[in-house]
Amino acid sequence: MNSDALQSILRNKQLASLGDAFVNFIYSLALTKVRSHPEGTKVSDRILSEAFRLAGLREQLGSRLSRKDLANAAESLLAETYRRQLISIDESVEIITQNPEDLNGGLSNLLKLAAERITKSS
Repeated sequence: MNSDALQSILRNKQLASLGDAFVNFIYSLALTKVRSHPEGTKVSDRILSEAFRLAGLREQLGSRLSRKDLANAAESLLAETYRRQLISIDESVEIITQNPEDLNGGLSNLLKLAAERITKSS
């Protein structure tokens, strides 16, 4: 997949909308696994945008983007990777919870893996 195709995924608002629900679901499952009791949460744009930066994906987009734009890009990437069956819910939760002390770092690792798999898939 070329850089333009990846950028198209990262900027897709429809994917971001689906990705919002997907990210909240897998992150809530990760919290439930770590805390050993049901936990539901909404992942903030701050957490998503920071994970996107830590994953080294920031340079895939232009300048002057808001925290919301970066969070949407993260959500789009994860939704498309799941939609293409390149990553499962179980694998996503496993990656996020690899270091229970740092779920946000796990989210960053998941974004790196998603970018690798979606790039190699085309």
